[in-house]
Amino acid sequence: MSKIISLANQKGGVGKTTTSINLAAALAKQGKHVLLIDADPQANTSSGLGIEIRELDSTIYECLVNGIDPHKAIVETSMKNLSVIPSHIDLVGAEIEMLNMEHREQLLKKIIAQVRDEYDYILIDCSPSLGLITVNALTASDSVIIPVQCEFFALEGIAKLLNTIKIIKSKLNPALKIEGFLLTMFDNRLRLSNQVYEEVKRHFGDLVFNTVIARNVRLSEAPSHGVSVLEYDPSSKGAKNYMALAKELIARNK
Repeated sequence: MSKIISLANQKGGVGKTTTSINLAAALAKQGKHVLLIDADPQANTSSGLGIEIRELDSTIYECLVNGIDPHKAIVETSMKNLSVIPSHIDLVGAEIEMLNMEHREQLLKKIIAQVRDEYDYILIDCSPSLGLITVNALTASDSVIIPVQCEFFALEGIAKLLNTIKIIKSKLNPALKIEGFLLTMFDNRLRLSNQVYEEVKRHFGDLVFNTVIARNVRLSEAPSHGVSVLEYDPSSKGAKNYMALAKELIARNK
């Protein structure tokens, strides 16, 4: 039985997609069978792993709206043990199409139930919003990782996300837990980065991952080559950070 983890933060530009791609790749490197679900209409996770979205017949959109078998939407990546259910720009309209559907908050949960036994980890890259598809992702998940950028407004908006998690726990998914807060774009030369780390640690204590993701140019370059940073430059700081995060996550879930 796999562990299902959403990566969520309605604030954009916090390293959510970068973390989805590279944490999934790092877990795969550790020998875990990983499925990455791209639940963001921008489809950056899909293109960042070299998937030609225009050539696909089926994506997460068709699974949600047309009820197709998720096995038909799964795409193997260039990395062993790592598969993806890609996204598509059509997903923008999916929320409106889902409004009149029965149990609309549970649709993704039903999709995942069909493939859950085939993977060790299923990661869901959520869009930077708290709309119906993100609600679906959180309802389907065992836990959520919240990436937090090391910048002045880091904690802005987290209260809103925590409130959404609280509502989902009370109404849709009582078992949902916060897996951890992940500090991204960390630069230890900057006092601000260290201050943000201390502030997040003071607020959330043991829920903050020990691993921090340093600001690293290789992380920015890898998606344009359609691979994770672990394939693009395994010796880079970014690759080492995500390998450390994968090991920490595995250790937490033993």
